[in-house]
This record gives sequence, structure tokens and C-alpha cells, in this order.
Amino acid sequence: MMITMNNLSRIVGRREFMGHVGKLGVASAASAFVAPAAVARGANERLSVGLIGCGNQGRALAQFFSALPDVNLVYVCDPDSARREKVKQEVGADRAVSDLRHVLDDNGVDAVVIATPDHWHVPAAILACEADKHVYVEKPCSQNYRESRMLLDAVRRNDRVFQHGTNQRSSPLVTSAIQMLRDGKIGEVLSAKAWNIQRRDTIGRESPCDPPPGVDYDLWLGPAEVMPFQANRFHYNWRWWHNFGTGDVGNDGMHELDYARWGLGVDSLPSGIAGIGGKYFFDDDQQFPDTATITFEYPGAGSGGRHKQLIFEMRLWSTNYPYNCDSGVEFYGTKGQLFVSKRGKIQLRDERNQRVQVEQEPHVPDLANSHQADFVDAIKTGRKPRAHIEEAHRSVALVHLGNIAVRLGRSLKFDPQQEQIVGDVNAGELLGRTYRTGGHWAIPKEVV
Repeated sequence: MMITMNNLSRIVGRREFMGHVGKLGVASAASAFVAPAAVARGANERLSVGLIGCGNQGRALAQFFSALPDVNLVYVCDPDSARREKVKQEVGADRAVSDLRHVLDDNGVDAVVIATPDHWHVPAAILACEADKHVYVEKPCSQNYRESRMLLDAVRRNDRVFQHGTNQRSSPLVTSAIQMLRDGKIGEVLSAKAWNIQRRDTIGRESPCDPPPGVDYDLWLGPAEVMPFQANRFHYNWRWWHNFGTGDVGNDGMHELDYARWGLGVDSLPSGIAGIGGKYFFDDDQQFPDTATITFEYPGAGSGGRHKQLIFEMRLWSTNYPYNCDSGVEFYGTKGQLFVSKRGKIQLRDERNQRVQVEQEPHVPDLANSHQADFVDAIKTGRKPRAHIEEAHRSVALVHLGNIAVRLGRSLKFDPQQEQIVGDVNAGELLGRTYRTGGHWAIPKEVV
């Protein structure tokens, strides 16, 4: 359809999220998932997909999706003209636009892939749900906890298929490791230890300046608090700023936190969080820590009401790590230990710490060929994708609660039913965020 300013104005009005503010957490995130209704497209028809965000990850996703035989990548969208035009040429997309509302206003688009900076993930995803699009969102699916809950409600309310970019859910190796845990290979799993250890570069110190030519910086900011353009908080480096990102806990650590929780077998939110860390190494502008140790407790999560514990370690200045893997998870059970890494390594030990042979290249017959193919198949069949919204919300909660604990330097008590921090007003305020003064069309609102 032709896009006009009248169409865009209609979108903004139609998507004010109804303007009703409800109490967060009335329904538990552990509520049963209702499979989305199948789309009108037939099983043999190609899906029209729009990509929103053309940075490094967006470019990779454009290539993945455009290579699928049942997908037409019709839009690429980014406020940086150079980026969107580059991706358009690389994958042969039909159109390149700057404003995501052009994509959402097109009734011919079945699904969108969101690979924007974190602060745009939930606003863009909720707008897409309200526009009847299915949604694939890069990890972490939200920039803060409250928006994660809003997104969960929007996906349910609009009956959409949602896939989180935690692609280890579609990994044969990780999936087989989780099945080993479910089969009792190490007994009852009571503890998991995950890590993200690597040597990152400094972002240095910069001062505000003019945006590069071809960049609509106001559109890039969107609903976030307005900050003047600065080179080290723009492309890629926005991750290390509270206004835009979630630090490396939410960046790389999101993967390990997700499959650590998956293997631990906890389908709920934690009730206790302890975190400590800070900038031990870098002397630069970034606001998130380069070092952190965070522990989550799940009381009554095991048989007979046993507690379970998830530990996460992050060091961004080191190349010394366990098993020669910069990321991985160790699971400890009552009868042994299992280590698995997305780097392709797995190791099993019995309760006497003796190595047990495991299959290195397991066959998992029910997996799609890729995480992206799983999303497309879920749309066509109306089933749950492997990283559906319930799993996304439970896992990204660890990012946000862990970041709050480290930022404040104290332990938190969390009510999983009400989804609120208990007895700590300052910490509770950090569950959400401050938006742009004067409002913005993409600010999400809780709906009764």
C-alpha cells in the first residue's frame, strides 16, 4: 500500500496502547501460555518480513531470514541511511525506510524482526503486536523489567507468535545437554554456574558533537531520555549506557543466563538476588560494570521444596576462563556435573568426579534448521516457538534484577507473584525507566 502522512498519523493514534495504566504484575509470568492462532497464510506460502534495525546483528539476521525459502524480506529499516541501504543491497530487500511506522502500516507484512538498540526493543515490539505482526526480537528482549512485562501482556493480548533471539534454544548440542539433565544424568540439578569472560575494548572518553550525515538521531533516540549525540554512545557502544542498553549482562550474558535457567529447570522468577561488581578495569565513559558476580535463588523449586541457585560471573578484561571457553554453564546435581558451552563443548562427570563419555554431535530430530526457521514454522503452524515470550520474560528478568543488584551494591528480595521488589523503594524504581520529557508516540503504557 502507499504510505502517506495521513496513514502515519492514523498509526500513532491507533497505537497509544489505550492509555490506561494498570498495576504491574497482576497476572504471574508463570501463567499458562496460549498458543497463537495460525496466520491466514497457507503452509506453502511465503511470509513477508520486515527488518527493523540494520546494525551488526540486524545485518546477520537479514541474511539468515532472506536465505529461508519461505520468506520474502520486503523491508529494511534504520535511521542511518548508510546502514539501511547497505543491507538492502546485500539481501535484495524491496524497500529501505527510516521510520518503523512505514513497515507496521503495511498490511502485507506478516512479521517483523527487531534488531534495534535495546531501548527500542519493547516499544517497537508492542507496536508490531498491535499492528497484527508476529515478532522476532533480538536479545535481550527488553531494556528494563517493567517493559518486559508489558511485552508479555501485549503478545498475549494480540495472540502473536513471538521469538526471542536466545538462539541456543535451537542448538542441537545445548538442547541435548538439557535433555540429559531432564533424564537425570546428574541426578537432581540444584545449582548452575554461568560465565561470560572476555577482553573488551575501552570506549574511551568523548564529548557531544553533531551526528554523522544521513543519521536521523531524533528517530534513533525514540522514547528514551534525550541526550546529545556522542560517538561512544551510538553504534554498538550504546550497550554500555543506562539510557539505551543493559551492559554485557544483557548483551552476551543473556545467552548463558537463559540456558542456565533452562537447565536448572526453574519455570518461575527468582525470589532472592545478590550482586556485587563495578568498573574494576576500564577508565572510560561506560556506565555498566566490567566485573560482576550475581547469584539468584529459587526457593521451593526442587523436589521436596529444595532451593536452587543460579550463579553468573562476568569479567570483561580477561582471557582466562574455564574449559578454555569464554562462555558456558556448569550444572551441579546430586549425582554429578555437566558442562556445556555454545562454543561446541560438553563434558559429563559422575558423582565421584569421573569423566563419562557423551555424544559430541547429538541428533535432535524435532529441531528446525535454525532459530529463524523455527520462528517461521511457528507462524505457519500456530505452535509455540522454542524461545517464546514466557521463556523470554523469565530469563531477561535475571538480566534486569542482576543489573539492579550490582548497580546498588545490595541484595534484593523479589515477589515472583506480584513481580515487585520487596522493601526497597530505590531498587523498585529501577524496574522501569524514565522516558523522554514531553512524551513520545512510542512510549509504551500498561493496559488494563
